[in-house]
Amino acid sequence: MKYPSHVWKQLKNLTADDVKGALERDGWVRDVKCGAQLVYLHRSGRRVSIHYHPGKTYRPKLLKALLEDIGWTINDLRRLKLIR
Repeated sequence: MKYPSHVWKQLKNLTADDVKGALERDGWVRDVKCGAQLVYLHRSGRRVSIHYHPGKTYRPKLLKALLEDIGWTINDLRRLKLIR
């Protein structure tokens, strides 16, 4: 999904903790933890793996791929309070 520039300006400062918290608020359940990898499952059967280091931000390319894997729309990002 392609996000507008005003959305990317807000997303570029997301930390791993922000993404982890938003996944849990959205109904994802942690399945496995192996080192720095956290695997989350959604009730719809989707599965996503995030590289987790507390307080660290993701680079734009990795963040874009992660958001595509999760499947959040702009409305979902607003609902989860990741953007305004």
